[in-house]
Amino acid sequence: MLAQARRDGAPIEEFLIETQSCLGGVIKTETVDGFVVEAGPDSFLTEKPAAAALCYELGLGDSLLGSNDSDRRTYILHKGKLVPFPDGLMLLAPTRTWPIVKTPLLSLRSKFAIVSEWLMSPPDNQIGDESVADFVRRHFGDAMLENIADPLLAGVYGGDSASLSARSVLSRFWQMEKQYGSLTRGTLKARRRRKLEAGKDTLAPPEMAPSLFTTLKNGLGQMIEALNKNLETSRTFLGQHVLAVEPEQINSESCFRLRCDGDVSYQADAIIFALPAFECSRLLAGLDLPLAESLGKIPYNSAMTVALGYDSDTTRRLPPGFGFLVPKKENRRLLACTFVHAKFSHRAPPGRALLRCFLGGSRDPDVLNLSDEAIVALVRQELAAILKLSAEPLFSRVHRSPRAMAQYVVGHEEIVSRIHARLDQHPGIALAGNAYSGIGISDCVRTGRAAAERLMKNVYR
Repeated sequence: MLAQARRDGAPIEEFLIETQSCLGGVIKTETVDGFVVEAGPDSFLTEKPAAAALCYELGLGDSLLGSNDSDRRTYILHKGKLVPFPDGLMLLAPTRTWPIVKTPLLSLRSKFAIVSEWLMSPPDNQIGDESVADFVRRHFGDAMLENIADPLLAGVYGGDSASLSARSVLSRFWQMEKQYGSLTRGTLKARRRRKLEAGKDTLAPPEMAPSLFTTLKNGLGQMIEALNKNLETSRTFLGQHVLAVEPEQINSESCFRLRCDGDVSYQADAIIFALPAFECSRLLAGLDLPLAESLGKIPYNSAMTVALGYDSDTTRRLPPGFGFLVPKKENRRLLACTFVHAKFSHRAPPGRALLRCFLGGSRDPDVLNLSDEAIVALVRQELAAILKLSAEPLFSRVHRSPRAMAQYVVGHEEIVSRIHARLDQHPGIALAGNAYSGIGISDCVRTGRAAAERLMKNVYR
């Protein structure tokens, strides 16, 4: 955005300083014998438009690829067996009765709790922030929490529902409770409202519902390659680690000095910190200690993915669907497994299977310390027990992402509010990334654009 503004004539000289030797952060794509393997995220939520809009802007619109939702089915490991996720369950709120009645994932007590939840009224008093665990338990009981909500959030955040903030992680349901009381009633009313709005134009042909997930045909690395082509190499500094950010005065004008390894330094009128919050805290401690302290209160978890490619015989043996989630009480080290070849087209050669397994998070941070050989052996042991899959993989890839997943713990919104209040004192500083208002790719794109707009308004107007 800043580069385009300069090309359009704005008085901006933008520079990018990147610690790693390549751009993209955790987004990395590798092609292995016709398999498309993602090291980090493999897609973004379609309902959040920022990432797709960036792809169109970069000329990648024809490469956008939706998930194969006609084949979408997710399983929960329950008492050692894979049980289908109940149909009509909108994350937490049930929209269909019979699948909830017959699922073995919920006890009779939880099924009664779900029926009773329909009668809940909006709270009389404003409820403060609470954990996801308390929020879900209050509405639907323990079984919904342990067998459905907890594994879902462990797969997304790598976090513990007893620590994560309901207000920040389940913000839509948080608002729904304030308005309706019952999440089930609120979800059904929202669905009816969307259908009515979609049906207002009776002359328009009915549209297919968009896919839940969107990616790029050749992997998300396409986005990074396209971004790189839009940047001037003379303005991009790779492998530069910023050691300190210091305030300066030049001709009575305030600016910043960025000191890097090797006695290299840069002068800037404004800075966008697209870094983990703990790195922002380190660099801003000398400029604004309260701001740095607030940033340092956002915790992080580490993640690991293991990709395994298999031949056609394995493909025939796998259950249909996108993969499975593993609740904590199953006492497995595996958090989840995605059947990538089923979730997206163009991810594996015809007839072959690509499995992507997730480990780490708050449940098992020490797993990242194991060797690649030990990790692959561990994953194969887990898959053998869960899927009865003993075949030798054609290849394996292990990817570690230490301290990559920001945790929106109870009180997160208050922390972010304090951060924004301090930023009001620094018009030349902006923050972007997954630590503040969303952890997905679209959230990062959105916060990056907002950061650029803030500085263009405050400094370059």
